[in-house]
Amino acid sequence: MNEKDILSEQSKLTPADLTRQLRQHLDSLRAAGVYWLPAEPPQAGGGSDGAVPIANASGPSPADDREQRRHELTVLAERVSGCQRCTELVVSRSRTVFGVGPLDAELCFVGEAPGATEDQRGEPFVGEAGQLLNRIIAACGMKREDVYICNICKCRPPGNRQPTAQEAGNCREYLERQLELVRPKFICALGACAAQNLLGTSQSIGKLRGRFHDYKGIPVLCTYHPAFLLPGRSPHKKRDVWEDMKKLLARMGRPVPGR
Repeated sequence: MNEKDILSEQSKLTPADLTRQLRQHLDSLRAAGVYWLPAEPPQAGGGSDGAVPIANASGPSPADDREQRRHELTVLAERVSGCQRCTELVVSRSRTVFGVGPLDAELCFVGEAPGATEDQRGEPFVGEAGQLLNRIIAACGMKREDVYICNICKCRPPGNRQPTAQEAGNCREYLERQLELVRPKFICALGACAAQNLLGTSQSIGKLRGRFHDYKGIPVLCTYHPAFLLPGRSPHKKRDVWEDMKKLLARMGRPVPGR
C-alpha cells in the first residue's frame, strides 16, 4: 500500500477510531516502559518545552477509576483489620468495624466508634442507635444502602467509652484515606466526638450543629449522635436533629419528605 492509499484510508477514520488507535499506541508505549513523551517545540511568542506524561493523554475511564478505588478500599479495610496501634483496643475488640456503603455516596455519616453489637457483627450502627439512624435516613427520603457509614475509631473502646485523643489519632490516617476513596458529596458528623475529631476543633456539639463546616472541600453538618436521642437520655433532642436534617437536605438540593 502506497502513501496515497494510506492517507485515503486514514481519511475514513472517525474520531472514535482515532481515539481508540491513540489509546492503543499509548498503552503499548506504557507496556514498553515509556511514560513520558517529548513536548511539541515551543511556538513563537509562548509555549514551553519539556515532557508530557502519557497518563494525561489517556487517563482511566470512570469505571476503571471506581474499580481501582473499590480495590484500594478493600485493601485498606484488610490493613485496618490487622491494626495493632492501640494496645487496649486490640486486646478487647472482637473485630474491627471499617464501614459500609457505596463509592461516590451522596451522603456519609461519621460516628465516633463501634458499640458492642457493632463489635460482634463488624458493621457500624447496627445496634439500638443504629436502628434510630436508619429511621432518620428513611425520614430524609433515603435508604441505608444509599449512604456511606463509618466511625472515627474502627475498634470498640472497652465499656463503650469514648475513644481517647490518642486512639482517634491512631485511626486518623485510615479515616482520611477512607473518605478520600469513597468521595462522599456531603458528610454528617454524629455527636461531639465525631465532629471534633473530623473538624479538628474543641467546640461543643451545641455550637457546631445548625451550620455547615468544611472537610477538605466537603460540606459537613454536625448533629447529635443517635445514642443521645434514645429513651433515658435526651429523646426531646430529636426535634433538633430533624431541623439539622432539613438544613442538610436543602443544601443537598433534595426535597424534605412530608411528615
